[in-house]
Amino acid sequence: MQLGPGGGDALGQLFDLAAPRLVRYATLLTRNLHDAEDALQAALVRIALHPESLAGAWHPWAYFLKVVRNEALKITGRRKRAEWLSGAVEPAAEDRALLDDDESRRFVQAALQQLPPPQAEVIVLKIWEEMTFEEIGEVLGESQNTVASRYRYGLQKLTKHLQPLADEVPHE
Repeated sequence: MQLGPGGGDALGQLFDLAAPRLVRYATLLTRNLHDAEDALQAALVRIALHPESLAGAWHPWAYFLKVVRNEALKITGRRKRAEWLSGAVEPAAEDRALLDDDESRRFVQAALQQLPPPQAEVIVLKIWEEMTFEEIGEVLGESQNTVASRYRYGLQKLTKHLQPLADEVPHE
């Protein structure tokens, strides 16, 4: 896939392939579907303007995640400043629309949101994105040991949060 001149088709293909996964990841960071979509759009614009950075990346998927992460964190920072200035912090209604009607999925999502964000982020990248600790470290700008520790501690906390769901599953 070339993103140089005439690379609009390639960018469209990249969006089609990666958008659901990237929006899911950005939503974890922003806790807001619209902000997550804005972060993805901003990341795509950055990549379209500088395609050589993606092409020259050691691990293009990790690089793409890092760009989305940076954009999501920028948006979150702006939103927090605006909320602080206005004095009103309300939960976003669209966050609930992200989840399926499936009760188990909602339970897992709620459990992930109870974790410290750095731990939840590592778990999502490791489990859903199937990244190695090395790749996650590259995305987050952290060492593999730090990432592995966050994963381990996050899984311990997640296990405690999800125990009621496991207790509901009939054992044969």
